[in-house]
Amino acid sequence: MAKTQLGARVDDEIAELARARAKDRGLPLGEYIAALVREDADGLRQRGLDAARRFLDEHQSVFDEAEDADRHVPGAHAA
Repeated sequence: MAKTQLGARVDDEIAELARARAKDRGLPLGEYIAALVREDADGLRQRGLDAARRFLDEHQSVFDEAEDADRHVPGAHAA
């Protein structure tokens, strides 16, 4: 497949994060970015976000109860 060079300006923090994540996945930076674009175009990212939203919608009360319980434990919070 033919390759096209792209150029983009991002904050230094984003550039370092992208390089680190690519390294973590064992990919060159260009392949990592291509994978992100493919995942986005295929809807994988959106499906993941939708699944997370459904999970929170179904189980938010469990998290709320746990937070409320922590609020009522003596010494649970710093002065």
